[in-house]
Amino acid sequence: MVKWLTRRLGKARLLRWFMGFYPPYLGAGVRVRHISDDFRQVQVCMGLHWYNRNYVGTQFGGSLYSMVDPFFMLMLMENLGRNYIVWDKSADIDFISPGKGPVFARFSIDQGLLDEIREQTANGEKYLPQMRVDIHDGAGTLVARVEKTLYVRLKPQARQA
Repeated sequence: MVKWLTRRLGKARLLRWFMGFYPPYLGAGVRVRHISDDFRQVQVCMGLHWYNRNYVGTQFGGSLYSMVDPFFMLMLMENLGRNYIVWDKSADIDFISPGKGPVFARFSIDQGLLDEIREQTANGEKYLPQMRVDIHDGAGTLVARVEKTLYVRLKPQARQA
């Protein structure tokens, strides 16, 4: 069934559809607006609702972080392929201004990053790329900046080949 859906809809579109029903995102009000077919561009948004609002009426910090949490890892996994281990290692979120309405984030990776990762991991060593995504409100005001460090390494069987 999943293979049929993947062929019919495409992997990116199927993931976007699935994320719409993923309980943590459904509960936080996070919506995946776009995933490019090559998994190099992702856009997400989150409205301000009673269930993701904090005590002072702005976006809850945990919801802001959850809206951006998995995407760099997913994007790298899809672009590097099955021979790589990709994990989130650490993250830091800097709250710049209160999110008083809908917020948006755009993720992007380029060929240069993928080439760098392949070069740094070619001998079997781990590599810890640092990625950044900004969260803006509808007016373009910076609400939060998230810095993520990922762990990337060739799988043991790929290192032996």
